[in-house]
Amino acid sequence: MINRRVVESTIVAKGKFEVRGGVLTVIKGQGSRPELEIGAEPLVVGRNEACDLQVDDKKVSAVHLEVLATERGVRLRDLGSRNGIFIGDTRVGEVYVLKPTTITLGDTQISFTPTKPEELNLPEVAEFGPMVGSSPKMRGVFERLRKAGPTDLTVLILGETGCGKELVAQAIHETSARANKPFVVVDCGAIPPSLAESALFGHERGSFTGAVDKRISPFVEADGGTIFLDELGELPVDVQPKLLRALAEQRIKPVGSNTYRPVNVRVLAATRRDLVREVNAGTFRSDLYFRVAQIRVELPPLRERLEDIPALARKIMLDFDDASAYDRVTSESLERLMRHDWPGNVRELRNVIAVAMAFTKDGPLDLAAHIAPMVQAAETTPTRGRTFQDAKRDILARFEREYFTALYAECSGNVSEIGRRAAMERAHVRGYLRRHGIADGKGSG
Repeated sequence: MINRRVVESTIVAKGKFEVRGGVLTVIKGQGSRPELEIGAEPLVVGRNEACDLQVDDKKVSAVHLEVLATERGVRLRDLGSRNGIFIGDTRVGEVYVLKPTTITLGDTQISFTPTKPEELNLPEVAEFGPMVGSSPKMRGVFERLRKAGPTDLTVLILGETGCGKELVAQAIHETSARANKPFVVVDCGAIPPSLAESALFGHERGSFTGAVDKRISPFVEADGGTIFLDELGELPVDVQPKLLRALAEQRIKPVGSNTYRPVNVRVLAATRRDLVREVNAGTFRSDLYFRVAQIRVELPPLRERLEDIPALARKIMLDFDDASAYDRVTSESLERLMRHDWPGNVRELRNVIAVAMAFTKDGPLDLAAHIAPMVQAAETTPTRGRTFQDAKRDILARFEREYFTALYAECSGNVSEIGRRAAMERAHVRGYLRRHGIADGKGSG
């Protein structure tokens, strides 16, 4: 068992950290520059003219290779290229290199020469907007966001589901000169492919079957402010050129209209997909990728920053208007939280805390007792001597109870809001609340 103070003290990294970089030089073939110095920001090598190092080789993909200086050496990562990356006769997907190496892409050969380790200052800022975390990775993210905020550059936010990509976008908007203007969210993943153009650019009444009313484009709604294109990777390929034109020309044309309307918006985008791989697979345009990714921000999953859990727990409880609840969290519970791999990331942690606080109004608070029931099912639901249906019923009942308890806490008992989030009628929501004894099936709304 570990001491509570040890668990609570976030592992604050030293004020400096060391990265091992190097230099790439094209030794066979033609490159856009004599050499490329590799630092702590990811760089891309490929055939597209927007790459940091462009090579003129038909066997090289548009975006072929990513290089990044890390503490372990320079990371080479294949971006889903057609012909691969070779070191000698070995094809590599991702590898760290520390010694002089020759890298082959198609018919092009590039030499890698390591440089002396570079000591970088670790930013002291441990929060940005509503987000907290003093792990080295998050402090680096916050510093990047702090610099990106005041600009008008496009930002592509990458990360797994539940990492808080929309929170990042909102915080960027609020630190920009456009903060007092609209912030409009477009969920590209929820748009039917046949209606994607209309959903992005609006339409005139009667422009197609079902267009009984005029629809205003979200670009117009966001005029002067920020538009956030969530799950951009889900956008159909045939609509991508039209979005690219709108971003490049800062004007849009509604479906059924013959006139363009100028718009003044900053564009932020997010995706859980690896868009550079989508580019090479032909499902995402390379020119659109480089247009929306003037700045790339990659959010680390929670499992890679477990030391942030105490600070996150405090912040979440403060959001639930019960900051003192953290004092009731047991040391054993914190220890177990920091051993969990958090497939649902911060969203999962938030739900765990919501359920625990709803179930335990006073006394010791065991957050870990409410971790991911579906993940723990193998440990908590014995199968010996039980039918498939019995085991399934028990797991489903626990999932329902914890899901609706968390929603009840997050929505302050408002049944209408719970129904909206769960995509259910209020009568069905009340049925689940009664079935599991959550506030006796009652609630406002």
